[in-house]
Amino acid sequence: MEMVVAIMKGYIIFVIILMLLYTARHFYFTIVRLLGRQRLYYNDILTDRMKSISVLIPMHNEEQVLSNVLDSLLQCEYDRDRLEIIPINDNSTDRTREMLDEYHRKYEFIRPLHRDCPDRGKPVGLNDAMKLAKGEIIIVFDADYRPARNMLKQIALGFEDPQVGAVMGRVIPYNTNTNMLTRLINLERSGGYQVDQQARYNLKTIPQYGGTVGGFRKDFLLETGGFNPKVLAEDTELTYRLFTNGWKVVYANSAECYEESPESWNVRGRQIRRWSRGHNEVLFRYLIPTITTPYMGLFQKIDGLFLLFIYAVPVFLLVGWVVSLGLFFLGEMQIFSGWWVILFLGIYNSLGNFAPFFEIGTSLIIDGLPGEALLLPLMMFNFFFYMWNISLGFWDAVVDTVTGRGVKWDKTVRFTVQKTEKEAEK
Repeated sequence: MEMVVAIMKGYIIFVIILMLLYTARHFYFTIVRLLGRQRLYYNDILTDRMKSISVLIPMHNEEQVLSNVLDSLLQCEYDRDRLEIIPINDNSTDRTREMLDEYHRKYEFIRPLHRDCPDRGKPVGLNDAMKLAKGEIIIVFDADYRPARNMLKQIALGFEDPQVGAVMGRVIPYNTNTNMLTRLINLERSGGYQVDQQARYNLKTIPQYGGTVGGFRKDFLLETGGFNPKVLAEDTELTYRLFTNGWKVVYANSAECYEESPESWNVRGRQIRRWSRGHNEVLFRYLIPTITTPYMGLFQKIDGLFLLFIYAVPVFLLVGWVVSLGLFFLGEMQIFSGWWVILFLGIYNSLGNFAPFFEIGTSLIIDGLPGEALLLPLMMFNFFFYMWNISLGFWDAVVDTVTGRGVKWDKTVRFTVQKTEKEAEK
């Protein structure tokens, strides 16, 4: 029993140290974004011949939203002779095929790829589309996104740097005021991009390619085997594949694209669980390569490890609470009385590993939305909700890794049409 108690106490100390390390990391990012010198993107590059790009849009039953993304892309400023758009109709059963074919009849450079096969999913759909794509740069958007007019040009400019393997833009929700959930998601997005991503770009560590609102070099991905269909987080996997092979990922804070946030807690929960499952699969695959690669410096490796474990930390914390209860009932809690203040401070300052309180508060000031800071106390409830779904995703990833089972893509439910119908009734 003494050995068990000693292990339990050691685990609590581990959790305390881990939470304080993440707190220090995010606080440092906040100071860098607020007071440090900001690293500029490549907007000042002048070129008379932009790179050829292929815009890929994975779609499965997207009749509700596909017109928004395609119409927005048609408004984008880019040479039409250097641009093609490939919507990937992935086994849709609604009017997606018919609507895409209509766009193709109007615009020759919109070339739909219709997939009618059992292996549905974003990674395999992207792999098939890349084999047909003519552009040297692949830019990906999800079907519910609406890129700004200069989005394509800004992303493409980053690839004028021969060391850049991927470029990530900024995601901003457009249905923020729908309900409390969408407002809280907006806080996360603001802190995650305006502060966290920009700070990592400033420090030249690990800005993350996010799977949409970004681009990458087609040849690199094809030469390294394409996207792995067994990994749900194909974006995180690509980020680490690039860095461990000597490429850079850069972040363009001014390249804005607008997304539809989930409007129900059930849908958001499934989305978070899927992200956690995919991200932790990448953790298991890239932990050793990140440590051993000769292409990353020490600071990059440290930040890379912090990022790899970001969806495992809530699991460690949840287990820590269970262990704490065990120590309490065993009568061993008093030994740690002096540590609890530090533990609670660490937990409080680290709430929501996507963007802690101070990151969100800083981003709201920068974005001119200081009034939204009044919602920060509600992030406490958001954190417990995420902790549960992230933990489920973590164990999904463990089972995937141990059993080798395949993964099934779970598309996020769209809400645009439902909202329109309600407004029409009024």
